[in-house]
Amino acid sequence: MATKIRLQRHGRKDYAFYPIVIADSRAPRDGKFIERIGSYNPNTNPATITLNFERALYWVNCGAQPTDTVRNILSNEGVLLMKHLQGGVKKGAFDEAEAQRRFDAWKSKKTAATEAFKSDLANKKASDAKQRLEDEQAKNKAKAEEVAKKKAELAAAATEVPAEEAPAEETATESAE
Repeated sequence: MATKIRLQRHGRKDYAFYPIVIADSRAPRDGKFIERIGSYNPNTNPATITLNFERALYWVNCGAQPTDTVRNILSNEGVLLMKHLQGGVKKGAFDEAEAQRRFDAWKSKKTAATEAFKSDLANKKASDAKQRLEDEQAKNKAKAEEVAKKKAELAAAATEVPAEEAPAEETATESAE
């Protein structure tokens, strides 16, 4: 039986998430599967991936063929690197402790890069929010100055109008007498 490691589509329209499953290559995409080893949610930034590392490594070592997307996921999670390192141990290039040390070094570097990306994203979001607030405050201040100027003009016009009307009223009362 040819087994594949592939994604099943779940979720609603325009908001899909994908369980990572081991399935017979002849089974339908969303049909029967052998085992579920994780999930992939591309809707978050960065994408959320949960993976049972040991089971994924087991199935890759057994010969299950991952699809292109799953191959990228397994590579990013280090499953394919561990398979490669285990091959080096079998050939006698280095021992199991050296393989584990290399994998741990790679994993810590990868985790640091991911955390840096997340913190940069959070900092960018905070600075964008701060910039939007400052821009809005500047716009509000300009609008308030404009409104105050307009009110001052209206108040000045209102005081000028009664002053002009008062002499006209005096002349009207004088002519009536």
